[in-house]
Amino acid sequence: MIDSTRVSSKKVSLTALAVVASALLAACGGTVAEVTPTTTTAADFQGTPSESGTPGINLELPNLTITAYQRADELGGEEVTLAELVGHGKPVVLNFWAALCPPCRAEMPDIQAVYDKRGHEVTIIGVDIGQQQFLGSREDAKQLLIDLDVTYPAGTTFDDSVVRDFRVVGMPTTFFINADGSLLRAWSGLLNEEKINEFIDEMLES
Repeated sequence: MIDSTRVSSKKVSLTALAVVASALLAACGGTVAEVTPTTTTAADFQGTPSESGTPGINLELPNLTITAYQRADELGGEEVTLAELVGHGKPVVLNFWAALCPPCRAEMPDIQAVYDKRGHEVTIIGVDIGQQQFLGSREDAKQLLIDLDVTYPAGTTFDDSVVRDFRVVGMPTTFFINADGSLLRAWSGLLNEEKINEFIDEMLES
């Protein structure tokens, strides 16, 4: 005789697993979806004034504390805020990634190529949020940087609200922030070297 209680429990467990699997796929999708500047304003993100102390710079995004994995000297310390990075006076490319996200891994060599050629023009920072997305540990992330020979500035954040605050609906997600702290655009999904350069040109011309 079949135990109906056990069958019901199995159905619930399978449903829960399906929901989790769907969430992970959504968090690390391979498709490209642009969030246009008209839907990503200062009001949307409830940004706070820059804490950099630099006159004329106001961050239109939530502030974020970043703990460096590498290139701390270039960032200005082992622990820096996004507002401080914007305060350096250059446009900022803020890339959220995770070690167990295939599109993130595929994108990183293109970001590296841009950094090699244009790192003097813009601040590029990759922020690992794999822990918040169940897509790898910080140790996984550090190992990936080594495996892919990534040398651009990268780190992590211990802020558990980062996914909500920055409205990360897919991975990777990249923010292009003008030198004055205003947001040029946010991009959810895979970017290539050509597209990154196109957006950097826009920031430098603005």
